[in-house]
Amino acid sequence: MIQTLINLSRKNKQALMLLFDAVAVISATFAAFSIRLGYFYYPTGDGMLLLIMIAAPPLLALPIFARFGLYREVIRYVGFKALWHINQAATLYAILWGLVSFMVAVEGIPRSAILINWILVMMMIGGSRLFARWFLSQVDTSNGLLQKSNVLIYGAGSAGRQLCTALRESREHTPVAFIDDSNEKYHNSINGLVVYSQYDLADLIKDNNVKEVLLAIPTLTRSRRNEIINLLEPLKVVVRSLPSVSALAQGKVKVNDLLEIDITDLLGRDSVKPSAKLLKTNITNKVVMVTGAGGSIGSELCRQIVYLKPKKLILYDISESSLYLIDQELLNIAAPSIEIFPVIGSITNKHRVSNIISHYGVQTIYHAAAYKHVPLVEYNKSQGILNNAIGTMRVAEAAISANVETFVLISTDKAVRPTSIMGASKRVAELVLQAFAEQSNNTCFTMVRFGNVLDSSGSVIPLFKRQIKDGGPVTVTHSDVERYFMTIPEAVELVIQAGAMAEGGEVFVLDMGKPVLIYDLAVKMIKLSGLQVLDENNPDGDIEIQYSGLRPGEKLYEELLVDGNFTFTENKLIMRAEEEMISWDKLEPILTKIKDAAFNSDTEKLYKLLHQLVPEYKPIYNDIDNLEYKEKRKKYKIVK
Repeated sequence: MIQTLINLSRKNKQALMLLFDAVAVISATFAAFSIRLGYFYYPTGDGMLLLIMIAAPPLLALPIFARFGLYREVIRYVGFKALWHINQAATLYAILWGLVSFMVAVEGIPRSAILINWILVMMMIGGSRLFARWFLSQVDTSNGLLQKSNVLIYGAGSAGRQLCTALRESREHTPVAFIDDSNEKYHNSINGLVVYSQYDLADLIKDNNVKEVLLAIPTLTRSRRNEIINLLEPLKVVVRSLPSVSALAQGKVKVNDLLEIDITDLLGRDSVKPSAKLLKTNITNKVVMVTGAGGSIGSELCRQIVYLKPKKLILYDISESSLYLIDQELLNIAAPSIEIFPVIGSITNKHRVSNIISHYGVQTIYHAAAYKHVPLVEYNKSQGILNNAIGTMRVAEAAISANVETFVLISTDKAVRPTSIMGASKRVAELVLQAFAEQSNNTCFTMVRFGNVLDSSGSVIPLFKRQIKDGGPVTVTHSDVERYFMTIPEAVELVIQAGAMAEGGEVFVLDMGKPVLIYDLAVKMIKLSGLQVLDENNPDGDIEIQYSGLRPGEKLYEELLVDGNFTFTENKLIMRAEEEMISWDKLEPILTKIKDAAFNSDTEKLYKLLHQLVPEYKPIYNDIDNLEYKEKRKKYKIVK
């Protein structure tokens, strides 16, 4: 029956509402007389009075209700405005009905009945719609009654109050209480919900069968958010959060757009406000080129560059699909004020790179093009060297020929005492730029080295999310493996500032904060999904963590400095490393041999030559290890 009513067409639903309202206004009239007279009243013998009580109400009321839009409203979303329209319509109807009653001079109509009739009409018409709205909010259009989950809202400020209102209109959640850090709000009632302190969390969750806690404080610092998350972690609830204030202000999301807990909240370190001057130095009103523009780092570089208003932006990438996506995104942001040119090409193609740089008059290059997936590059050693090391040399040579002002290399912590081809190739790329910086008078070469960025392609975070969603297991390479993490926007922001500080040949290192144990990261992600780790101590848990073994070329921990020597800059998150370099005269002949060995896929010779340039390079996996890793990838269904 209920399902049949829900599935009726819009016109049929309106017809039912008209019928209901007609019966309602007639019933209200009889009820008004009965209440006034103190007994059930039905007119007998006076046809005109009977007409006034039965025929007049719907004939007067329904056109008035229609005029005020009562039949255009979607019942499911009836709000204050609709109730105000009902009040206006009921008032006008009561006045007209009273006038008609006195105009026909029918005896026996008490004046007070008109007032009672008005009150009853408002209650019946308005109340019926509010009841219908409530009922529909409890019903699933396909499966009957909804099973709403109880939630706590952490934050009783403006965002929390708006979220509470939005949730009450939702079909999924029922807010049961607020949690707030302000002592002044404790035990007060806001939007009908009592405000409690964080110390009441455990009892509230247990007593109300709470399934989720929603963080509704968009202005929280990352460190405070991390404290709250650590507090919630053992309580077996799903933790979600509101988007940032900036996202709300820009209209990108709504208050009720709840997000999975941002893994950046687990870093516990607040970002540093950037220097506007440094951000603009190499970009504003200049021709800027980004290699690897379609990648994780490259695309974010492009986004931030566009907001800094360059004269032109050249997007250079070998991947057509990635280039298309970032080009389309930027056109929506920058057009028509900034000229954007998407260019397909390889960084190893010296002539292509040179022609593009010269043709557009490039002044600043951010070199983000690189093969970065450690195991993949380990299986494709020659291509990794050709792209990361020789490709960087080609772009740098083209920059010198075209008198490019600034060249910034995006490097990696894996270049420090590398154990992989990827890391060794990036260290060689650094040595190339250091050598060019020594002999170039026109182009300022610099490098920025940092660790892992969150949610980049191939990152462990998306992998963990998928594995948790699939019911596990969550795969960790080793119990002791740890990594530095930083958000992509923050890393790019620091890269741009570091490039502006460069004088030539520097290796800038970003402060990545404290390293994160990957096992601990997996545990937190499982618990913040409202689940428990399945292990020998908790056999009733939900998600098992399994060890898949270190990947080829992978270290247990990463480092940011070779020698440990550095000086601070004006930004406390950017340090200037003091690294040894090799002169171009000594570097060039070895690079030529490396290029030839890579073209010929002579792996043994590549190893020897890399050791000459990077003596600290120590590969740790052989072909047998690679085969073992392949089997483990199949077993655990790891897709990278």
